[in-house]
Amino acid sequence: MKQIFIIGGAGKIGRHLARQLAQRGHQPHALHRDQRQTDGLRDLGAVPVLGDLLELNADDLAALMSGCDTVVFTAGAGGKGGPQMTKAIDGQGLELAVAAAQKAKVKRFLLVSAFPEAGRNRVVSDTFENYMAVKKRADVYLAGSDLDWVIVRPGTLLDAPGTGKVHAGPAIAYGEVSREDVAATLLEVVEQSALSREIIELTEGDTPVAEAVQRLVRQ
Repeated sequence: MKQIFIIGGAGKIGRHLARQLAQRGHQPHALHRDQRQTDGLRDLGAVPVLGDLLELNADDLAALMSGCDTVVFTAGAGGKGGPQMTKAIDGQGLELAVAAAQKAKVKRFLLVSAFPEAGRNRVVSDTFENYMAVKKRADVYLAGSDLDWVIVRPGTLLDAPGTGKVHAGPAIAYGEVSREDVAATLLEVVEQSALSREIIELTEGDTPVAEAVQRLVRQ
């Protein structure tokens, strides 16, 4: 059984991941900032961890994740609060989490990022351009750390039920993917410690999630 610390544990991907981890016999610890979310997270099989990424410092966050095997960063502003909130959560929040993981001696770190072609062939707002720039800088920051990292870049996120099948690789055509299948992919990456310091692009596909991740390990 692995102890997994989910930053963004009350988010859509975070909740799917908490449930799937618990069903697989792992213990998810779900960081959330609203006390009203506690019971719902516990019902999913998670250990609710109350804390606000905007208020914690590295020492405080390290204490919360102490004893865990892996950190999964799924937090994101989601376009709310404008560019400054995106910078604070998706950017500075990621940097804070990396520092905390290093202090807590949690070596394995998974990051849910953004597909680099998300804005291709369409007019996008300055807010979206800022979002993509912050996500890219976060990827670079994590990749430059000494952690055992994996970055997952999903395509357009859907709330539809997962199919259990995906297309995953270092460079693939852009597409959509359900949040439930993103969580399923994260679960497989958690269990495949041989997959390290890799960037995975992810869309819906025809390959069962476990097999898709296994292929990446063999490559």
